Amino acid sequence: MELDLKEIIKQAQKLQESVKELQDQLSRKTVNAESGGGMVSVTVNGRQELVSIRLEPLCVDPRDIPMLEDLILTAVNQGIRRAKELAAEEMKALTGGVPLPLNLV
Repeated sequence: MELDLKEIIKQAQKLQESVKELQDQLSRKTVNAESGGGMVSVTVNGRQELVSIRLEPLCVDPRDIPMLEDLILTAVNQGIRRAKELAAEEMKALTGGVPLPLNLV
């Protein structure tokens, strides 16, 4: 019985190392999202961090700031959703399809 417990601990440590490596890989991967027909574009990394925002010059009208704010919000949220999907796919590949909480990623 003791050998089984040692093996389980060893496997858990190996999985923990793999998750750490996956986290490092995800921080280097990015997804892009846009709104307003491409007027606002964002890049989010696999750790769900906003990396960049790009605005088309024609969408910056001082009289229409609320629309621009909505476009940015939509693009950022879409980018974060895509980054979460990326993280879930990578985690699924790591665990052989066994679902683990995304907060591990």
